[in-house]
Amino acid sequence: MDYDVIYIGSGNAAWQGGRFLRKAGLKILIIEESLYGGACANRGCNSKALLDAPYEIKALADNFEGVGKAGNFEVNWSDLMKFKQKRIAGMSLFLDGKFDEYDLDVAHGKGVIVDEHTVQVGEKQFTTDKIVICTGLKPIIPDIKGKEYLHDSTDFLDISELPKHTIIIGAGFVGMEFASILAEAGLTADVIIRGEMALKYFHQPYVQNIIEILKQKGIRFHFNQKVREVTCDVEIENPEAKVLNVVQGLNSDEMLRDPEAKLDNKAYDNAFTVNCESGLSLKGDYVISAIGRTANVEDIGLENVGLTYTKQGIKVNGHLQSEVPNIYACGDVADTGIAKLVTVAIHQSKYLAKELLGDADEITYPVVPAVAYTIPRIATVGVPAYIATQSDEYEVHRIRYGRSYSLELKNDRTAEAKVIVDKDFQIVGAEIYAADAENVANMFAFIINKKITLEELDYMIYAFPSSSSVCLYKLHNIHYKF
Repeated sequence: MDYDVIYIGSGNAAWQGGRFLRKAGLKILIIEESLYGGACANRGCNSKALLDAPYEIKALADNFEGVGKAGNFEVNWSDLMKFKQKRIAGMSLFLDGKFDEYDLDVAHGKGVIVDEHTVQVGEKQFTTDKIVICTGLKPIIPDIKGKEYLHDSTDFLDISELPKHTIIIGAGFVGMEFASILAEAGLTADVIIRGEMALKYFHQPYVQNIIEILKQKGIRFHFNQKVREVTCDVEIENPEAKVLNVVQGLNSDEMLRDPEAKLDNKAYDNAFTVNCESGLSLKGDYVISAIGRTANVEDIGLENVGLTYTKQGIKVNGHLQSEVPNIYACGDVADTGIAKLVTVAIHQSKYLAKELLGDADEITYPVVPAVAYTIPRIATVGVPAYIATQSDEYEVHRIRYGRSYSLELKNDRTAEAKVIVDKDFQIVGAEIYAADAENVANMFAFIINKKITLEELDYMIYAFPSSSSVCLYKLHNIHYKF
């Protein structure tokens, strides 16, 4: 065999575990057809975090309107985008260097499974004992008339100027987070939702708070609507030619666009019309498909080994093993029933390294915090409130720590959490609505995973002022039952 393990894909699901296998003496190959590091590093999480941050700061500054704020904090998207592109352009090359540091072999090209022990890249074939599929997810573009006019999250996170009027199809993470950016930028948008809920995996009263804030800032919501078609009133050259990011050789110092791509990733004034089956018709400058993501496994040879998949990915057992014993799936492409987050992919990758070394039982998961990076943020961790309210096993306590400690929270009066406890008053879940909900969620994840009691929390001394300390202090009301 050429290798002990071949990873198809180079994101966190691959290299986080692959480096430990190499350290243990196994020979590892990572195959990547695009940019090293995958979607999160180059086209997703990192780009979104960088572009979102100034708008988050703007919203925090607005808390002091009339009580000290002078002038307006404005974001120059064009300059911000140039900064983003410069920073993100180095991610793939940075990881290329890390792979070299970890002594991981790499092959640049599309990995196609030929049989249970062979993967082909271009004209070369590599043999291996184990194959790990880490190809992640890709945005869903609905199969409707005019789908060639739809942009996805990758496009929006690279657009040179923000559209004055955006139409967003979908209200999950991507749709609602982009709507928050557009709202803080003072722009308008229409959000089309097929069902009755936005961010359906989050606490709906908090989601409604976000929706009301967005409505006040020029975002319109259209529930129970199914898009039928998208039309365009201007001529766009070769609209189906997607813009791709490529690496100009493994030693290039920059990330370049495909010179053959013709699609303009820009807005056109009122050029697009989105028609829904109900008769609703909306005109805008730019249309985003944000209806979810699906397994990125087309044309990688699954049929050659008899593997099937669904939208959720490749079905695996408790060892991340597919129906073919020596082929595994890890990260977002694995259908595990667990949230598809980069943090989960890292957890799975490290587990799989132990599994492949023969040193692991079935995978287990701690509670997983999930955050919608809207403005403000909302987060959920552990037992959700909607389950707790339907059971006699739990109590839900509302902790309105922003109202009590607005001075310590940068004048944020609305921050709150709903804390779920069991019959023994052990914290088992939390829903958070706050500017820094992600940090409070991490605090609750630690409390829940380590089973820290209310009495132990009450004994500890915390840094003050801080969002965690004031939230924890309000837990006294649960501990002392008043």
